[in-house]
Amino acid sequence: MKNSLISSGKVIALYLSIKDKTGRISQEKVAVDKNGIIGDKFYGKDPQRSILLTSVESYEMAEQGKIIIAYGSLGENILIDYNPYLLDPGSTLTLGDVVLEISQNCTICKSLTKIDSKLPKLLKNDRGVFVKVLKGGTISVDDAIRIDTKS
Repeated sequence: MKNSLISSGKVIALYLSIKDKTGRISQEKVAVDKNGIIGDKFYGKDPQRSILLTSVESYEMAEQGKIIIAYGSLGENILIDYNPYLLDPGSTLTLGDVVLEISQNCTICKSLTKIDSKLPKLLKNDRGVFVKVLKGGTISVDDAIRIDTKS
């Protein structure tokens, strides 16, 4: 079986959650290692779930449901213009010089009801995916996304 990388979009936005601060803080680039995004409040807590990757498609789905929200509102660390929800756990993505592996689909959390009571049901399987870091480095806004396919 041969692996090949296919180009599949780009990084739209990057966010950090800072302890004792409300909301997400937009970043132009983030440093990443095996414990997650350095400086994020979830760094080192659970390497399988420390980074949330979300697609602009989630925001488009919310908009179609008449829910207008700003990027970062879904709690993501990385927002991309590619839909990762169809990829299986174990699939790998390269962003910048960082290699990530999809560990699991993100479950809907009750905090989304604070935005709109319909949002959790609307985004049931499409809020985002958790990824773990296979190779650390730096991710920047506009970095290309490459997906490792097994062929």
